[in-house]
Amino acid sequence: MEEQSDPYKYPIGHYDVTQAIDADKLGQFILSIANLPSRVRAAVKDMTKDQLDTPYRLGGWTVRQVIHHLPDSHMNGYLRQKFALTEDRPTIKPYDEEAWAELHDAKFSAPEVSLDLLEALHQRWVLLMLSLTPEQLDRTFIHPVNGEQTIRQHIGLYAWHGEHHLAHITELKKRRGW
Repeated sequence: MEEQSDPYKYPIGHYDVTQAIDADKLGQFILSIANLPSRVRAAVKDMTKDQLDTPYRLGGWTVRQVIHHLPDSHMNGYLRQKFALTEDRPTIKPYDEEAWAELHDAKFSAPEVSLDLLEALHQRWVLLMLSLTPEQLDRTFIHPVNGEQTIRQHIGLYAWHGEHHLAHITELKKRRGW
């Protein structure tokens, strides 16, 4: 139950996978994904090394780890959608995001490396998403833990994911007065 009530862990709440996603909502999600790299870059622009190495909550990742997590996760998301577009209901491979966040590159690399990667990735991903037909948006993949998802639902999930982690950074900055 702690997870449900911890505003630092879920500062924008949980993603509602059951929500209806019409064309307008889908456009908002794609725009959110398109704008995420510049918004994250702006949020961390003047942060010091000590600030970057501050966890956004007790027991949470550091801001640096959050920055590096975004392209790790979003590369997986991009590939999941490409698999769903090119294979019939593929079962995708999940990854251990906690273990990835503990690797050397996520704990010690300069944020700019991942910010540049996130920007390039999102340019490609947005081009792909904008090209999808309604039939393609309804193609699915199987996540071994989370079940079957349409590309449409997945776009919403990743728009939420980006906003979720951006809020980790911006809310920490507000609480600390940075």
